[in-house]
Amino acid sequence: MVSAHYPPGMPLQLGRDEARQLAVRAQLLDATRPTDLVDLVEQLTLLQIDPTAAIAPNADLVAWSRLGASYQPADLTRALEDRTLFELRAFVRPMNAVAVHVPEDTAYTAQSSVRRWLNANDGFQRDVLARLHDVGPLLSRDVPDTCQVPWGSTGWTNNRNVTQMLELLSARGEVAVAGRIGRQRLWDVADRVYPTFEPLPADEAQRRREQRRLRSLGLARAKTAAMPGEPIAVGEAGVPVTVDGLDGQWRADPDALDQPFTGRTALLSPFDRLVHDRERTKDLFDFDYILEMYKPAAKRRWGYFALPVLHHDSLVGKLDAKADRKAGTLTVNALHEDVCFTNAMRSDVESEIEALAAWLALRITRA
Repeated sequence: MVSAHYPPGMPLQLGRDEARQLAVRAQLLDATRPTDLVDLVEQLTLLQIDPTAAIAPNADLVAWSRLGASYQPADLTRALEDRTLFELRAFVRPMNAVAVHVPEDTAYTAQSSVRRWLNANDGFQRDVLARLHDVGPLLSRDVPDTCQVPWGSTGWTNNRNVTQMLELLSARGEVAVAGRIGRQRLWDVADRVYPTFEPLPADEAQRRREQRRLRSLGLARAKTAAMPGEPIAVGEAGVPVTVDGLDGQWRADPDALDQPFTGRTALLSPFDRLVHDRERTKDLFDFDYILEMYKPAAKRRWGYFALPVLHHDSLVGKLDAKADRKAGTLTVNALHEDVCFTNAMRSDVESEIEALAAWLALRITRA
């Protein structure tokens, strides 16, 4: 609830520490840990699926950093199988929000070239839907390619006609991911995956997505650059605020203001939504970070898959570590300190490293 001392009609003024704590609480990274996976995804709005598993897959690492040792990857598989969660275009979301996200309107799916390709492949669309209806769920490789016009691209999607058709039909809400075999998605007609729901008007769906996004972030810039995948813009959701020492206006979740804060120490995935918006991370936390796995080894400052280190309401360093499941080890290459760790901070971080190794069932080695 917004405090009475805030002048009505004026942007709320937040201190930098208040702003950081708001962001950390919204991402469920304070001392009050959640206990249920579906409730966790409801608050975060999503878990991003990424195949990189230098330590653990992103969705699992994000869930572990909130739920702790009680979380196991089988929990996510089970929630997808029992349809309390669903997957859409590499994001896992709560099934009770399916109408907010399906159909999925994006700048990509609205491109005229995409529409032209779909129109030119009307027969291909009908073949894919009929095949899934008759014998689904299927892996993409088990869906015949009967395209009239191949998908053209300068990237890896060139001529991957079945994959592109399934992706676009899923965005339209006609097919859906029904499960996975390893890393491969199983596809089916949407009616057998999603519950019956009434699609929302596009503007209402966008408004609700922005509200949910702000609730998960706590605080976001009023205006942002476009980003691939999940947007970071929140439109007019929430209330306008300014943050001490930062230019421009922000939007805040009013229900999350003026809440008590007790911090803890956490190791974060590089894809974690607390640090996903690098500009916001720099503004709020004065934390310089980039995922370096795409850089040549000689040019990396922090490591291939360095984990940001959160201590209370501050991002204080990066952990360069790698899991080797065949060897049974979690190798700690370096712990980079952005600030000078106190003995208590170092002890807390070491405890989290030990907890991570125990969750992975690996022993710690030091490079």
